[in-house]
Amino acid sequence: MINFKPFLISLLISLSFMSEAALAKDLDTDVKIQPKVIFFDVNETLLDLGNVGKSVSKALGGRDELVPYWFTTMLHYSLVGNMIGEYNSFGEIGIASLEMIANQKNIPLTKEEARKAVLTPFRDLAPHPDVVEGLKRLRAMGYTLITLTNSSDAGIAAQLKNAKLAEYFDGSLTVQNLQTFKPDLKVYQWAQEQMNVAPEDAMLIAAHAWDIAGAEKAGWSTAFILRPGKALYPLAGKPDLTGKDLLEIVDQLEPNAATK
Repeated sequence: MINFKPFLISLLISLSFMSEAALAKDLDTDVKIQPKVIFFDVNETLLDLGNVGKSVSKALGGRDELVPYWFTTMLHYSLVGNMIGEYNSFGEIGIASLEMIANQKNIPLTKEEARKAVLTPFRDLAPHPDVVEGLKRLRAMGYTLITLTNSSDAGIAAQLKNAKLAEYFDGSLTVQNLQTFKPDLKVYQWAQEQMNVAPEDAMLIAAHAWDIAGAEKAGWSTAFILRPGKALYPLAGKPDLTGKDLLEIVDQLEPNAATK
């Protein structure tokens, strides 16, 4: 009769080592990434949209619960524009979305009131508390930092100037040049070409799951900032890095290879 006991013991030991190795790999937090260029989303990722929310809520008669609906409507119709080949600036879509919701909810709102409610606060937003220190550390680590946004050229220039963040960036890229909004893959491919980097040398830092999904699909490494109220999309690829703020992302990055 064949004695299976030694075989079973050997198999169990092997499986145990394999499980431990797999677990160690999953839990390995010391593996660090060295992109050549770090691209940043701006709204909510770097800048606090609190003032925009207050302004939109006021325009909608103090209906705070409608503010997230307004933002998702704005994103929705930017993608509608992508699909039908009709481009309007993000600001224009935001104004139209606000008018649309006011009409749906029977809230009196003129076009001029909608315009003022969206554009005025969008141009003058404060950075999240962790942002300046995080950007300073990335600059000291030798990284090239570029904004990549759904805003217009004039819009992002005003935002960075008013938030006093312009000095930390080496340049700004906007979808105005392509007239196609993120997360269309063409945007990420165009951005890497503008910076002359391969997909594997590009990283996106963002607080939006849809943006992370687009960059990941384009072959970039990704870092997700878990701002309050944000969550990852379960059907998309997992980001390479995750942190509750920019400082936690920075802690997981190696200094740029060129500075070593």
